[in-house]
Amino acid sequence: MKLRDLFQDGRLHLSFEVFPPKTSTSYEDVKKATEEIAALRPSYISVTYGAGGGTSAYTLKIAENLMKAYHVPTLAHLSCVSSNRESVRRQIQAMLDAGIENVLALRGDLTPELAGADRSRLDYRYAVDLVRELKESGADFCVGGACYPEIHPESPDSVADIRHLKEKVEAGCEFLVTQMFFDNNLLYRYLYRIREAGIRVAVIPGIMPITSASQVERAMKLSGSFMPTRFRSLVDHFGSRPEAMKQAGILYAADQIIDLYANGVRNVHVYTMNRPDVAAAILNHLSEILR
Repeated sequence: MKLRDLFQDGRLHLSFEVFPPKTSTSYEDVKKATEEIAALRPSYISVTYGAGGGTSAYTLKIAENLMKAYHVPTLAHLSCVSSNRESVRRQIQAMLDAGIENVLALRGDLTPELAGADRSRLDYRYAVDLVRELKESGADFCVGGACYPEIHPESPDSVADIRHLKEKVEAGCEFLVTQMFFDNNLLYRYLYRIREAGIRVAVIPGIMPITSASQVERAMKLSGSFMPTRFRSLVDHFGSRPEAMKQAGILYAADQIIDLYANGVRNVHVYTMNRPDVAAAILNHLSEILR
């Protein structure tokens, strides 16, 4: 199923993100976790892609298994900055062979070797280069991209950030998935700005349930997300009690999602960190809302 059709059906949708194993020894454990998440029947599942394509084979293996065994639509991530044109084209063909219909086109994280290097001669410097490659390949993928309600960390300002986002959409992005955020007002203001700029595609908010105090620092390092006072108070109060923190973090994420739905958002994506228990708890809190 093409996600473009799902985003236009007018219903409320909840989707989950999973990530493939880093090594073959952990494959069965990860496969089991992703299958338990698929058994919850989300609207779709996205499967991430390792830096430099290190887990690309597992990305397709996991995605293909979820489609065939659980009939859940999948969104396969594909990153490009560490890849050359030949390897990306091989990956596109592998996606076609696996029956992948939806691709999230990403630049990808910079490896230590690329972080301080001259990237002008790379085949793919930005995600927009990959979007164009996917569209020019002739494959009928539904292509999505990433966006940043709090500005991409490498953008000089919000104007430049939105300008580059519009380039991705004009190149062929049919929907956008946001980086995690913890204050819904940031998203609402962002949606207003990008709509004013003429970006009309579906924007899917990405929500990260924080279930342990140690996740906070990692989340801030990963995304630079603003942590509102209400959320900080939650961590300060419950962070030393693991089960209480898990419950509070799930409830906070569920509350964000309920507010999004109440304000007209129809599609929300949850970063599950391969935790079936977290995914199930979120769904439990939204069961009547999604019914």
